Amino acid sequence: MMELTRKGEYAIRGIVHLARLPHGNVALLSEIAEAAELPQTFLAKIFQNFAKLGFVNSYRGTGGGFSLARPAAAITLRQVVEAVEGPIAPNRCVTELGCERSATCRVHTVWRRVQEQVVGILDGVTIEELAREED
Repeated sequence: MMELTRKGEYAIRGIVHLARLPHGNVALLSEIAEAAELPQTFLAKIFQNFAKLGFVNSYRGTGGGFSLARPAAAITLRQVVEAVEGPIAPNRCVTELGCERSATCRVHTVWRRVQEQVVGILDGVTIEELAREED
């Protein structure tokens, strides 16, 4: 069963909240966590990773917090999900690990199609769209 973990859900909710703020605004982690109803310590780890990946800017000290590092329209739902969950894969055979039977397995092509469909859908949704839809 493919299922988004709590970490993936929190990542989406946190970045969507940040995207709803006026461009360039810096928000405290505590404000984001409260508004998105997320545990602050968990969100801190997620946003630290997002800063490394270039999704958010992190500011220390007084007036510190987080802001989007690039436009919300330039961040896809797939990028956010894969940042915390890893590659989208309905079965191990379509990952980098592969499978010794993938060349002869009749189900392999089905898993590949499932993966392509899911990736295509997630690539087609931006964080900007999700931020707008919540209004």
